[in-house]
Amino acid sequence: MVEVTSVAELRDLVGKPNDRAAHKIRPALHELDRQWLANSPFCLVATADAEGRCDVSPKGDPAGFTLVLDDTTIVIPDRPGNKRVDGFLNVLANPHVGLAYVVPGRNDTLRINGRARLLRDAPFFDDLVVNGHRPALALLVEIEEVFHHCPKAFLRSALWRAETWHPEAVSSRARICKTLEASDLSLEALEAHYGPRYAERLYG
Repeated sequence: MVEVTSVAELRDLVGKPNDRAAHKIRPALHELDRQWLANSPFCLVATADAEGRCDVSPKGDPAGFTLVLDDTTIVIPDRPGNKRVDGFLNVLANPHVGLAYVVPGRNDTLRINGRARLLRDAPFFDDLVVNGHRPALALLVEIEEVFHHCPKAFLRSALWRAETWHPEAVSSRARICKTLEASDLSLEALEAHYGPRYAERLYG
């Protein structure tokens, strides 16, 4: 292995960004960013703890689930999960977060970096109700940087091309759980748990 150990060496390998890429970062939302958020049902939330150990957590709801309070403040509701709250624990130790918003079928993404706070209630929680579920927690992000990311990764991966999808190539969620997480449970019980009724419990 040949390791890169300096900024100078890295720049020698990849070069410098052009002016457009170097200066595209903005400190506040544009109307086009608001449009993107209104149509995005999914984002990835990157956090790190006080020692720099990282976590990336997917968040998803109907399109427009991220509430825009103003040009520099957004809110992401929390929904029922496995209660590990890895990202929230990180935010309590280190408020810096990075977000990547996806619109299905689009090859570009919206990226937002900022500082987060964990809220247990606020008047706008009533605006975050989905399927009768009012979140017990929400992540408020004070925006420091916002910019759109180019399509190359999505194009290279052919992510949205259905003919490239082969979900059966990997083990089922039930089998993964049986092998790695819940060896004491039967595969039949896990298949029932992750079966059609699983979607009925998303907000329960």
